[in-house]
Amino acid sequence: MTIEGRCLCGKVRYEVRGDLTRAGSCHCSMCRRSHGAAFGTYASVPDGGFHWLAGEDDVTVYKSSPAGGRAFCRRCGSTLGAVENGELRWITLGTVDGDPGIRPQANIFVASKAPWHEITDDLPQFDEYPPSE
Repeated sequence: MTIEGRCLCGKVRYEVRGDLTRAGSCHCSMCRRSHGAAFGTYASVPDGGFHWLAGEDDVTVYKSSPAGGRAFCRRCGSTLGAVENGELRWITLGTVDGDPGIRPQANIFVASKAPWHEITDDLPQFDEYPPSE
């Protein structure tokens, strides 16, 4: 499967070759601030499967933790994904064109969710990262 995505202004485009895995909605305070919403929904990309198609020079990474950061378009501000150890490892599902072939499987960091948001789906909820598979 090949998935394509882009930022709001369309300057940055990417593709993922292979199936996305481990999709979830993160309710931590950093994701809420980054997205300006109650949560951000991400999916893990396969090793070596992520490639920029256009606009890589317009991508900026905000280092939000010692090992990682949040990649975004410096022109329009779209959050594109999460970087781990210098590599984009998670894409935001909101930037995918079409069906990403995966659905969220859990809500994570619900211990710090927005007090004004009620989680109403039936997905498992974890106070932090879920246990590894």
